[in-house]
Amino acid sequence: MKSHMVWFLFFVSFLSLFPAPSESMVRHHKFNVVMKNMTKLCSSKPTVTVNGRYPGPTIYAREDDTLLIKVVNHVKYNISVHWHGVRQVRTGWADGPAYITQCPIQPGQVYTYNYTLTGQRGTLWWHAHILWLRATVYGAIVILPKRGVPYPFLKPDHEKVIVLGEWWKSDTENVINEALKSGLAPNVSDSHMINGRPGLSKNCPSDQGYKLSVENGKTYLLRLVNAALNEEMFFKVAGHIFTVVEVDACYVKPFKTDTILIAPGQTTNVLLTASKSAGKYLVTASPFMDAPIAVDNATATATLHYSGTLSSSPTILTLPPPQNATSIANNFTKSLRSLNSKKYPALVPTTIDHHLFFTVGLGLNSCPTCKAGNGSRVVASINNVTFIMPKIALLPAHYFNISGVFTTDFPKNPPHVFNYSGGSVTNMATETGTRLYKLPYNATVQLVLQDTGVIAPENHPIHLHGFNFFEVGRGLGNFNSKKDPNNFNLVDPVERNTVGVPSGGWVVIRFRADNPGVWFMHCHLEVHTTWGLKMAFLVENGKGPNQSILPPPKDLPKC
Repeated sequence: MKSHMVWFLFFVSFLSLFPAPSESMVRHHKFNVVMKNMTKLCSSKPTVTVNGRYPGPTIYAREDDTLLIKVVNHVKYNISVHWHGVRQVRTGWADGPAYITQCPIQPGQVYTYNYTLTGQRGTLWWHAHILWLRATVYGAIVILPKRGVPYPFLKPDHEKVIVLGEWWKSDTENVINEALKSGLAPNVSDSHMINGRPGLSKNCPSDQGYKLSVENGKTYLLRLVNAALNEEMFFKVAGHIFTVVEVDACYVKPFKTDTILIAPGQTTNVLLTASKSAGKYLVTASPFMDAPIAVDNATATATLHYSGTLSSSPTILTLPPPQNATSIANNFTKSLRSLNSKKYPALVPTTIDHHLFFTVGLGLNSCPTCKAGNGSRVVASINNVTFIMPKIALLPAHYFNISGVFTTDFPKNPPHVFNYSGGSVTNMATETGTRLYKLPYNATVQLVLQDTGVIAPENHPIHLHGFNFFEVGRGLGNFNSKKDPNNFNLVDPVERNTVGVPSGGWVVIRFRADNPGVWFMHCHLEVHTTWGLKMAFLVENGKGPNQSILPPPKDLPKC
């Protein structure tokens, strides 16, 4: 009997060495930021990459896992990495935007990002968050549900990550620097990309497209990421229908469509059933732009290839939507609804502490050296404030009470009332400053984001760090505070972290400021961020340590 007890105790002790299936894990990764010579479009250039890969490595984890990602900078540029869509609950030090939550990682330096995927599952992504380096420094984050927790939709047979991007033959740092010198817009990209490949091209026959291999009767979960710098994209597969099940790592009520709209910064998960017996089917990624703005009009292509189909078989084609297909874009956006189930409720704030109204758009400021711009420079702003990046990162300045770095007087309303989406203005100049908006812990916020027609109306994909939010309403023209709230969806609005403000229109979001720290909000068109369409929220600590930001890590980079 005694020997049995000894064996039993030994067995229990042995089992304790292994975590239960539902327990979270600590996952370690190393990102070596290195130069790699890349050849695309029959042209080669030195390219900034992570681990020599483009796109970079996909990170796989599960809900509530902790990630320790050691970033080693081997290139001549300063670097920082943002984990786009990760809530970073109380861990703003790991969020990544340079000069906002951290000083950049300088050449030869190392920084370990340490954060937990608290209560999140789905597709997110990571990218460089300094200069224009995210043109090639990016990759997907796949967060699986906890072990034993099923998807709230048909279980797929296989999963595929598909990352859309843009490619310039030139060095992208030269592209933006030349534009800033001239005061004008930068050159558009030379090609769009699907998983790092542009697809077949008459000008470069050696370019091969991405091959998505499928088997008849199988269902695939496609995890789409738009990592393009400056362009919204349509995504199609000839002869096939998608079922949309998630956006920005938030489940949605499933709906069917043949065309996906995805803005820079956004992710979308769709189910695709390989319903054909055989064949090759064209996959397209093409730009959406319904304003008079220059874009790269090249369509990236790939092939959905059924097993057993000969490579020499003809490809069944599809036409991408017209570049200005506003109705297709609107139909997709209006179909998005939160799942709002018992397990995944839509916790929409119904009482609001802070009512904010932010205009987003372009402007013109004086620039005597900008000869190409006739002495003016194109800028961008929120509430007519063109954000100036500090030389000391905002979060450390807040945490250590360093004065003179920022102010907390960001305007809650535009300084001037005008026909925002319509008529022109006589003065297109903006104010400049490093101005933040302060929020008490747990405050509820309603934010109207209103596009302006100054210079030109344009769709702005606005990304908020540190939070998800609910899109409760959208429309064209100017927001009407008396009438439009009557049509708000407060039951099952889509929840996400990046929202497209429609060209010449508005969108209203709501969120709860339950994450202390300094959180960046900006347009995810990189050119607009460069021009100053950005600001930050300062969320104060609440009561006690569990409502306060954690102390900074010892290896936090210094400016």
